[in-house]
Amino acid sequence: MYFIVWERIALEAIVDIFYFPLWWYTFGVWRIGRWSIGLLARGNRILSPGLWLKNLFVPMYGQYDWEGRTISFIVRLVEVVIRLFLLILWLLVCFLFWLFWLALPLALGFLYYKTVFVSGRNLTTAK
Repeated sequence: MYFIVWERIALEAIVDIFYFPLWWYTFGVWRIGRWSIGLLARGNRILSPGLWLKNLFVPMYGQYDWEGRTISFIVRLVEVVIRLFLLILWLLVCFLFWLFWLALPLALGFLYYKTVFVSGRNLTTAK
């Protein structure tokens, strides 16, 4: 009885080891892409440069004289520029998350190869 259970566990472990790269670069990339887009959408909702741009010419605090309109325009223009810059920076961070997801197995595989095969070769051939 226990032999069948251990055989099944070993078989599933082997299948999972071979299925992992396929999952990582297909469904995993899709999921991290959707997660990154959602993260970007949340950043846009928090920073909301479009809302500031929409109200660019609306005077703040009901100041309809020319001084109030000028100060409101300048303050909102600075806010739009800063928030747009932060949103572009956030877009870069979300894209780097996605690239990190793609590069992680390759980097770990390279480090494993370098550690096991390259460094190990130096240890065995040392004088």
